[in-house]
Amino acid sequence: MATLNRLVLWNIDHTLVDVGRVTREAYAEAFQRTTGRPLVRLAPTPGRTESEIIFETLAFNDIVTTDDHLPAFIPALAEAFAARRADIKTQGRVLPGAYEAVSALSRLPGTVQSVLTGSIQPNAVLKVFELGLADALDLEIGGYENGVYSKAALLELARTRAGEKHGARFTESTTVFIADSPRDVQAAHIAGSPIIAVATGSATETELRAAGAEVVLPTLADTDAVLRAVTSLAEGPAAGR
Repeated sequence: MATLNRLVLWNIDHTLVDVGRVTREAYAEAFQRTTGRPLVRLAPTPGRTESEIIFETLAFNDIVTTDDHLPAFIPALAEAFAARRADIKTQGRVLPGAYEAVSALSRLPGTVQSVLTGSIQPNAVLKVFELGLADALDLEIGGYENGVYSKAALLELARTRAGEKHGARFTESTTVFIADSPRDVQAAHIAGSPIIAVATGSATETELRAAGAEVVLPTLADTDAVLRAVTSLAEGPAAGR
């Protein structure tokens, strides 16, 4: 068995899957339950953590935030999302090439895959599980929104968890983040890791290159291109790291 020393972390929304309709409906329900008012405007979501989205959404809807809002909103959002579990399959979709890319990387020697997401853990797990991506991902070591850490800090946390669980050393340079927004590019670089940016979200290829992404792909449809990008950015067993 090859030594484990390459860590691939996937952003979920707009990189692997699109569950936007379910997410909006869950946010609307959680907002109503938390504030007693209907949701008029949802904050932009690309590259943001759940807590950032919640606070911006409250502000956009003229809610004066207090220390009680986040602790109430997070469980309400989890419950609202779980109640729509069946809708994830019927209204959500795996983005082109995502399943093939995750499957191919699961066979790449020395590689561990997980997620790095702004979503809270129960919602993130539901998305990849219901859409058939969970088997190739080690979801125990992922970086999930917890109301405290930035995405850059979550990347470092996931790297630490991966090392502790697998008894391996995953360095900044052998950890690759695959995501779709300029904010994700920034998070990867703050954490000292390279990123493959995919133009399947709201950002264009030009915007992702301008943000400094090491590799930019139009989609995940070219599995070989994804594999080449991962191996070139984070050399595995052959590098002797």
